[in-house]
Amino acid sequence: MTESGLVVVDKPGGMTSHDVVSRVRRLAGTRKVGHAGTLDPMATGVLVLGVNRATRLLGHLMLTEKRYDATVRLGVTTTTDDAEGEVLATASTDGLDEATIRAATAEFVGEIMQVPTAVSAIKVDGKRAYQRVREGEDVELAARPVTVHELTVTAVRGDELDLSVRCSSGTYVRAIARDLGARLGVGGHLTALRRTAVGPYDLAVAHTLDELAEDLTLLPIADAARAAFPAYDLEDAGATDVRFGRALDLELVGVTALFAPDGEFLALYEPRGGLAKAVAVFV
Repeated sequence: MTESGLVVVDKPGGMTSHDVVSRVRRLAGTRKVGHAGTLDPMATGVLVLGVNRATRLLGHLMLTEKRYDATVRLGVTTTTDDAEGEVLATASTDGLDEATIRAATAEFVGEIMQVPTAVSAIKVDGKRAYQRVREGEDVELAARPVTVHELTVTAVRGDELDLSVRCSSGTYVRAIARDLGARLGVGGHLTALRRTAVGPYDLAVAHTLDELAEDLTLLPIADAARAAFPAYDLEDAGATDVRFGRALDLELVGVTALFAPDGEFLALYEPRGGLAKAVAVFV
């Protein structure tokens, strides 16, 4: 049986995140495979998958920040806020110059309220928003707070611009493209998206599906936990308590990965009520 760990995939365009999960399930020989954060079929880049026990780690990785490289086309609005949707409206971009575009882009940095794109996986009364749109419903999602840590314009080519984005989980880059176009008065949509990092996992440690078919490279669950969380190495007595999920008299700062003396990853703990208490135990 395949060991537990993370698989960092460089997802190709044209595949859903579920397609990638299905492929890795076959390669790993286990049904216990899940992903941390969906990538649209059009998008490429870092998709973090958990195998076996590491699937339980994924929910805690969702809170990390993400990085993207994106291309935005101004002057065209689509139903999906990206190039896969139908064109809703077009407008001339002749009056726009690079300085105006860069100034408008800067307005989207920081803590902002963002309306997610209607064609998203957000549930509305128990059904995915994109399913409701496909069934002909008009879906209006509520704005929610997201954080854009960095938004850099790396190139402007007429009505197209390239962006480098560092943002909180839950931020829709498609919505940034839409809102930037609206701010400039011409509309806009996303034409390319590549996720370059999810938390500490970036393209440098990612593998294509062809590479994984040759050699299923797993980041061991202990290494994955050390990379994503503060780490605390326990003595034998503390390790025994953790195996039973007992509270510990430890001072922790935030969710922390706890390890046995031999380096085995045991659990995630967090400070609560003056003690360190279990968030998830992995043994």
